[in-house]
Amino acid sequence: MIDASLRRLRSVEIEAPARLHLGFIDLSGISGRRFGSLGLTLEGLSTRIFAEFSRTNSIQGVQSQRTLQYLEELQKHFSLPKGVKIVVKAAIPSHSGLGSGTQLSLAVGSAVSNLYDLNLSPREVAHLLDRGNRSGIGVAAFECGGFLVDGGRGQTDATPPIISRITFPPNWRILLFLDGRREGIHGDHENTAFQKLAQFPPSQVGYLSQLVLLSVLPALQEIDIDTFGKALSEIQRIVGDYFAPIQGGRFSSELVAGVLSWLEQQGVSCVGQSSWGPTGFAIVESEERAIHLLQSIQNHWRDCSELE
Repeated sequence: MIDASLRRLRSVEIEAPARLHLGFIDLSGISGRRFGSLGLTLEGLSTRIFAEFSRTNSIQGVQSQRTLQYLEELQKHFSLPKGVKIVVKAAIPSHSGLGSGTQLSLAVGSAVSNLYDLNLSPREVAHLLDRGNRSGIGVAAFECGGFLVDGGRGQTDATPPIISRITFPPNWRILLFLDGRREGIHGDHENTAFQKLAQFPPSQVGYLSQLVLLSVLPALQEIDIDTFGKALSEIQRIVGDYFAPIQGGRFSSELVAGVLSWLEQQGVSCVGQSSWGPTGFAIVESEERAIHLLQSIQNHWRDCSELE
């Protein structure tokens, strides 16, 4: 038990970035490691919290219930005295496929670790709060950012290790499309969904591995967006079609699917959905082209208030 009188009077502010989860490599585990995933850390969209000691636990701002849950779980686990005020200044949209739950848990856990001098790593926080069970992308996005590939779950329950991290080309830009009417599958529904899915075709595991190792990663290093985009879009097609019986199609939102189809007709080679969606994305080679496409989409779908 940590005596309340020994706590330092201080505060901490934590920012946790959103991420795109871009697909799995081995959903069946025939390689000996299950899942294996790739993802991209985002700039400009994040969860930010301010935390300080207080007389009692209190939460202000959005996602307050989940924030309090994470705080109390850690206090209980370490027998910590209660009395932390957390202000959620900004939050990644919930259940949108952008990693909101994992990033909020890591932000709260890091704040608690700093306030109580626990010296917890992000991976330790994720384990304590039951995050990062299938993918290591969210934890690594918090730790180091960049374009990430994890090596899948082995025989332990540890968060999957990161086997590749590449700095994202600074001139490339990402367009995000959110459907305000939909939420991605999450929680118990997600666990049930994985149980209902058919066996992942073993022949696809080698092909996906080849796409990641010999197309996606080299193209990133060489800043070759056409090769990168075609390979990543192919991964999206394979994984999206596998999840289609659960999410209602290759993409979970018909609205977002329509935007992505239109972008492909404009020659955009890299489109897809993050995690269970409904957020879709497109990656293009420059800010100039991104702005032009954004303006065209806003004009084309100007009467669609659900599209953000």
